[in-house]
Amino acid sequence: MSVSKPPPPPTTSHLAIPPSSTSTPSSSASSPSATSHSTSMPPPSPVKISMQEHFAINVCPGPILPIPQISDFFPRFHDYPCTPPPPREKKILKEETFNGETGGGYKDGERRESNEGDREDMLDSDDEDTYLGTLEFSLLFDQDNNCLHCTIHKAKGLKAMDSNGLADPYVKLHLLPGASKANKLRTKTLKNTLNPVWNETLVYHGITAADMTTKTLRLCVCDMDRLGRNEFIGEVRVALKKLREGESKRYNMGLERIAQNKETNNQTVEQGALVGEEERGRILVSLCYNTEKSCLLVGIIRCAHLAAMDSNGYSDPFVKIILQPDMGKKSKYKTTVKKKTLNPEFNEEFSYDVSLDQLAKKTLEISVWDYDLGMSNDFIGGVELGINASGQRLKHWFECLKNKGKKVEHWHTLTQQGAPSGDKPD
Repeated sequence: MSVSKPPPPPTTSHLAIPPSSTSTPSSSASSPSATSHSTSMPPPSPVKISMQEHFAINVCPGPILPIPQISDFFPRFHDYPCTPPPPREKKILKEETFNGETGGGYKDGERRESNEGDREDMLDSDDEDTYLGTLEFSLLFDQDNNCLHCTIHKAKGLKAMDSNGLADPYVKLHLLPGASKANKLRTKTLKNTLNPVWNETLVYHGITAADMTTKTLRLCVCDMDRLGRNEFIGEVRVALKKLREGESKRYNMGLERIAQNKETNNQTVEQGALVGEEERGRILVSLCYNTEKSCLLVGIIRCAHLAAMDSNGYSDPFVKIILQPDMGKKSKYKTTVKKKTLNPEFNEEFSYDVSLDQLAKKTLEISVWDYDLGMSNDFIGGVELGINASGQRLKHWFECLKNKGKKVEHWHTLTQQGAPSGDKPD
């Protein structure tokens, strides 16, 4: 597109003076009529310019500067947030000369290198020092019940993760080493807030005093996104060995971005001596011998941190118990199946009619299985209680025989022991 003016109508002048003629003073004085007609001569042909050149001349008299992207002012749109660029300043085309050189005595190469260095520093800067918010929570270890109570109170000043300048935060808890779905707990999600208040208590069952010396609790604050993947805001970590038994300790810690290194996690898992066994999970069992009815009461209370056997990352667990030597159908019992969980709660009790003298010679086999419809069930882990057991399992059995009429509860770690050979679904 070009801008041009229409030519003026032709004049009827009888004299034609060339536009570029240089008249002498004598000729101009001898012909006074020529000066009167020179003002009415047609102008030269108009210069045609494009619309882009027109705007460039009127709007951009200086060099064209790069236009900053909108994402530069909203770091959350970046994969790796960066600081917004500084405001643009108009540069003077020609600065005062200094020592015969423009630009204050700097050479072009030096100026270019310094500008590139500033640009690299700006791009390399990230949000390591960015304030992500704080998380307030409290921890309580109940050694009598082998429970770790985690109360999530509130968070303050969280980083905005959504386009509306807010977030939908929730807190996710893991026990390290060996973080998995089995030991993951999560609070509810609060919508459109940067200062959420949960006041929610999450409980880890089956935590022993030995775990408190080796485990670390990780609390991650995330932003829930229904349309995409949940976004990580920040996390804090607490070594459980610093927590005293029976004492509730309150924390108010600033969130950090800690890089997750899979190799480091694997090495940490390999260093733990009992991690291989604990990966199968634990079971809480109660034993009580009733002298009035001459029977053994076996209670399957709950399991914790079971191994995932299904493709969805969960299991459908149930428990089988057998009193050996085999006493027929009366010696085998099975709990109900709990769907899609790694921390099932059964609270079921079974009775064996057996005298105290015979009970001392028997062995109680407890096994945990994953139920599969139309297929053979998957063995998760097991434990044996009896006179031939050792450690905590033998201690539990002796306490049951010694304290008649009293219910004795203990947590036991599931192992490969107790897996019946050639077991088929009943």
